[in-house]
Amino acid sequence: MDNISKNTLVIGGSPKAERYSNKAIKKLLKYNHKVFSIGLKESAVNGVNIETGHPEYKNIHTVTMYVGKLRQNSYIDYVVDLKPQRVIFNPGSENMSFADKLKNNNIEVIENCTLVMLDYGLF
Repeated sequence: MDNISKNTLVIGGSPKAERYSNKAIKKLLKYNHKVFSIGLKESAVNGVNIETGHPEYKNIHTVTMYVGKLRQNSYIDYVVDLKPQRVIFNPGSENMSFADKLKNNNIEVIENCTLVMLDYGLF
């Protein structure tokens, strides 16, 4: 794809270095994307604040999910209301009913790994 910076929201952000959401935040920054994150508790990763709840963000291009299906219910309407261009369901976060709702709202659904997409220029 292009090298244009995309405002990206990482849902499931964690300060723990071994978590894939943490690796994604760092790699998104490395590829010069503007990163926002929501997690279970407030913290930060490389200068990106991990917020809790449903903060009001504007102009989010991509939402990347690192939360399993069972914990996604509180995010479904929130993500739809953000009106991102696309939502990436990383391995383990796939959710057909959530994906259908996104598609019904003209939001692209991608089932892939954000880390791999970044490395292969597919982001």
